Amino acid sequence: MPDAKAKPGKKTVAADKKPSKADLKKMEKKLAAKPLLVWDALKPAELKALEAAAQDYRAFLDAAKTEREAVREIIRRAETAGFEPLGGKGPRFHLTRMGKVAMLFAAGQKPIREGMRLIVSHIDAPRLDLKPKPLYEDVDLAFLKTHYYGGIKKYQWLSRPLALHGFVVKDDGRRVDVVIGENPADPVLTIADLLPHLARQAQGSKKVSEAFPGEKMNLIVGSRPLGDDETKNRFRLAVLDILDRKYGLVEEDLISAEFETVPAGSARDVGLDASLIGGYGQDDRICAYTSMAALLSLKKQDRPAAALFVDREETGSDGATGAKSRFMESMVAELMDRAGEPVSWVAVRQALMNTKAVSADVEGALDPDFQDVHEKNNAARLGYGPCVTRYTGGGGKYGASEASAEYMGWLRGVFNKAGVLWQSSLLGKIDEGGGGTVAMFLAEHGMDVVDCGPSLLAMHSPFEIASKADLFMTIRAYAAFYQAE
Repeated sequence: MPDAKAKPGKKTVAADKKPSKADLKKMEKKLAAKPLLVWDALKPAELKALEAAAQDYRAFLDAAKTEREAVREIIRRAETAGFEPLGGKGPRFHLTRMGKVAMLFAAGQKPIREGMRLIVSHIDAPRLDLKPKPLYEDVDLAFLKTHYYGGIKKYQWLSRPLALHGFVVKDDGRRVDVVIGENPADPVLTIADLLPHLARQAQGSKKVSEAFPGEKMNLIVGSRPLGDDETKNRFRLAVLDILDRKYGLVEEDLISAEFETVPAGSARDVGLDASLIGGYGQDDRICAYTSMAALLSLKKQDRPAAALFVDREETGSDGATGAKSRFMESMVAELMDRAGEPVSWVAVRQALMNTKAVSADVEGALDPDFQDVHEKNNAARLGYGPCVTRYTGGGGKYGASEASAEYMGWLRGVFNKAGVLWQSSLLGKIDEGGGGTVAMFLAEHGMDVVDCGPSLLAMHSPFEIASKADLFMTIRAYAAFYQAE
């Protein structure tokens, strides 16, 4: 029996009449879902705004190559836009935790307890971390040993310029920041790959996952010795001497250090038409940038709006700065207290359960050369706006939450009313693999949540590719979400 409340649409053609070609075109336009290429919809003035956003985004990527750098850049931009530390007068605040998590908050007309509009992105990215005792020498070369972080194709990190970002905390508490390889005058580091002439058995006959062992991903850091041929470990000693002279560091300091090896160089426009952006860490810093930009642009909104930037997503969201931690509850309690709202366990739980959230994460774009791993009807495409991904996970929908039909309908209405061009997508064929996001950890608080973010080509590589059109439209989408009732 049809729903008595349902309102059927106006008939395009009488049921007993054979439709003409014109009728069929009208039916197709009215009834069929057809994503619209963003480039086809933009006006000249919007193209200028798009290029300005792309330029600013490239600068953000260059300034935020690690999660700590991302937090510093987000807070710097927020304070420029008038956000204050939580103890300020408000009504717009920023909070941080352990230098790796940040939240931007803009008060609304309604209390926090009635629910926020929350967008959560992650600011960590696949990389190579240094081991606690990394320095050694072998065959008259000095090396630093690494341990890869997150899901990478190891061969993509070989034979390319690499930079070292991080800091040391000395035993007296002093902090020493180090960045090597970004200034054009700096030397870069690299991991040498095996020449093809000798790789037939060592690499060519093996699976890709076995041909490039993690223990052989060692950074070349020196070849000039210190002392004479009777000096023990003189290549390693030469590197230690450089660290001492330039930074005041000794070898033991490396044990209390955080050093991340990342691709050297700046984000760049890609393509003869410069319509794409290539660079490191766009998963998920493109979502961090767009949610930040959307929140900073708000003038006034009905609901409290927040952008949360978390760490450790690429390794499962564990740890004190991952989405599984309880810091979000603490941040919400602090905000409620600052707003003069009663704070209790029940009040914080109600605030979270009443919140509508977006897990802002990227989607894998349909790759023209590997279309067989995608289910094309549900695959994301570059240039068609942000992807709304109802569920992630693997075969059988494991490892993910799933947005309700009610929430999907609400979000569709928000985007459509605001003129946002968007697309529905899923990550690959059912049995090809899959991946998870922070959505499931937000859902544990009882809030409505769905994944929504732009798509990327070459995701998790050292040079990921995004569309400027998707960047621009994602800012619009997040701004519409923040302002929705």
